[in-house]
Amino acid sequence: MRSRILLLVSACSFSLSILSAQDLPKTTRLLRFPTSNDKEIVFCYAGELYTVGKDGGIARRLTSGPGYTSFPRFSPDGKQVAFTSEYDGNREVYVMPAEGGTPKRLTISATLGRDDVSDRMGPNNIVMAWQNTKPLVVFRSRMKSFNDFIGSLFTVGLDAELPQQVPVPRGGFTSFSPDDSKMAFNRVFREFRTWKHYRGGMADDIWIHDFKTGSTDNLTNNPAQDICPMWGPDNKIYFISDR
Repeated sequence: MRSRILLLVSACSFSLSILSAQDLPKTTRLLRFPTSNDKEIVFCYAGELYTVGKDGGIARRLTSGPGYTSFPRFSPDGKQVAFTSEYDGNREVYVMPAEGGTPKRLTISATLGRDDVSDRMGPNNIVMAWQNTKPLVVFRSRMKSFNDFIGSLFTVGLDAELPQQVPVPRGGFTSFSPDDSKMAFNRVFREFRTWKHYRGGMADDIWIHDFKTGSTDNLTNNPAQDICPMWGPDNKIYFISDR
């Protein structure tokens, strides 16, 4: 008798869980990597890019095709969007008009398996930013790294010329001063790892590199995780921290 009661309770619980799942609202979830030009917001959802007005509304799809597309970044004038995608197999850097259109491939890299590294170490050829005074896209890549877990920052122009390495040995999230004379950046990239409240040697700080003097200084020097520096128009640097 007891086993029958338990079986009945289990069956009812299972039925309720099915009904509960069916009754869930059909809402869009996990919108990632937003970027804005003060009028529109471009974001990643389910491996594609979408755009929506800053005041909200119905989002319009910008990209389609094979592979995963992510890390959109508006150009300083708001007219173009650079992003990372897998259209041709490798993860590469692309650019397209902000209103949509045919993507143009900017990088051609022999990744030699670097795209196969666990995404906990971060995807390869991630678009990080644009420079403010030049039409240059800044991205993080392992193309010249002896260690597949370490990435460096590179710039590439809209004519798809050879990428040029930014003169710091390694880098992650980055943002440039309004005149591009300085760069705020993370030396370590841990965005996709599962360590919460980590306080070890790979915890990120915010660093400042001065392109005129060649000096690099630790701005935050804190045992917590300080990431995503954003150089504001007020010449202040904003960042995210788990202090």
